Amino acid sequence: MLDDFLKKSAELAAAGERFATATVVRCQAPTSGKPGDKAIVYADGRLWGWIGGGCAQPVVIKEALKCLADGRPRLVRITPSADGSEEGVVDYTMTCHSGGALDIYIEPVLPKPQVVILGRSPVAQTLARLGRAIDYAVSVVAEPLSLEDFGDSAFLASKNFALDGIGVSPQSYLVVSTQGEGDEEALEQALRSNVGYVAFVASKTKSQKVFDYLREKGITEERLKQVRAPAGLDIGAASPQEIAVSILAQIIQVRGAGKAHTTAQPALQAADAKKVRDPVCGMMVNPASARQKSEYQNKSFYFCCVGCKQAFDKAPEKYAVSV
Repeated sequence: MLDDFLKKSAELAAAGERFATATVVRCQAPTSGKPGDKAIVYADGRLWGWIGGGCAQPVVIKEALKCLADGRPRLVRITPSADGSEEGVVDYTMTCHSGGALDIYIEPVLPKPQVVILGRSPVAQTLARLGRAIDYAVSVVAEPLSLEDFGDSAFLASKNFALDGIGVSPQSYLVVSTQGEGDEEALEQALRSNVGYVAFVASKTKSQKVFDYLREKGITEERLKQVRAPAGLDIGAASPQEIAVSILAQIIQVRGAGKAHTTAQPALQAADAKKVRDPVCGMMVNPASARQKSEYQNKSFYFCCVGCKQAFDKAPEKYAVSV
């Protein structure tokens, strides 16, 4: 199991996938999950591996998606007597464990931030080196290219700044630093991508002239408003090196504030929208995948496990009012 887990994790990391790992670190019998059990939660909410039965899995998936959305690990405790009093522990109350408890550590595994630079200006060259120095994945799109000017970065020689060969995503950070060499073409390609962060190295006056051209090309006003121009934080930068520093600082700031788009948050919202509450333990259950179901007074009730269904069937009038 450990070999399979490590292999699967390595494959996902090598492919640049976002995922979370979940490890059982403590249990109190009776539980089906045992210390050392591990699982992987994909960004779309799928679970691979084993960390326990029906009660534990939905909780782990929910917290793993939160983990991917905010980038922070968490320790989750599933117990019949959760009181939320211990700092640093996310408590869930589960009556279906019949006295058992699980502590599960969930940690995000996120790909390196991807910085894509369009252009071969001095600002672009310095930004590429700085990005690599802090272990970001840096790609440069320009034509022609002088590889020694950019350090150990990925390159794509492209006369029209097409991004097809780069593989950008909403989580990428795209910087147009053409500075007179195809400004309009480069920024148009950037804005037609799905990238959330787009910065343009240009003065406000130059930016507005390029924007006028792009409006005629069909770029919407809403999309143009998303461009950060002039690029970078306003720290009084003057030289190409200082401007590059200000841009990288802005990328770090945006990333730290969680303003870049993620795939986890939509998946979390979509998953929550489909769920209903288990009337016995209070856990959220997806009716489409729930194996346990009862009917009472012409209404359907869904359960996370057999224990909750049995408790409901013995006294449905007691639990039906809680939904």
